[in-house]
Amino acid sequence: MKTLLGVLMLFITLSTTAQTNFTEANAKQLVATFFEGFHKGDTVLMRSVLAKELTLQTATTDGRGIPQLTEGSLSQLLTAIANRPANQKWDEKLLEYQISVDGNLAHVWTPYQFWVNGNFSHCGANAFTIAKLKEGWKIIHLIDSRRKENCNL
Repeated sequence: MKTLLGVLMLFITLSTTAQTNFTEANAKQLVATFFEGFHKGDTVLMRSVLAKELTLQTATTDGRGIPQLTEGSLSQLLTAIANRPANQKWDEKLLEYQISVDGNLAHVWTPYQFWVNGNFSHCGANAFTIAKLKEGWKIIHLIDSRRKENCNL
């Protein structure tokens, strides 16, 4: 009986541990869910993977060659997605994923090309920081770069 109880406890422990491990595949799926909502214009789906206190930034260079870092907000992002004209198709093509996970923190780097109605607009990279919160795993920080040159089309 003690052996059976011991084996049962071992399986419960292993099962619980397996359910709490956040993997690279989980991180990739979270980002994929974000972009599924982005492409469909589904802000509810996007919000499901975003922290309420999301930090949103863009790193660019202005026309004079001066680096710029601009801050955005979750409400600005969701409003832009919700108000996108129906005749405008946005397609952010992710070129690869580089993912790191450590405990309650993950980072996903995704170089991309951005297309509007089939026409190239710009390229860059997204950097997603994901953390385990009380509500579950959420994107807490998103910063992207944007440029029109050296895009390897």
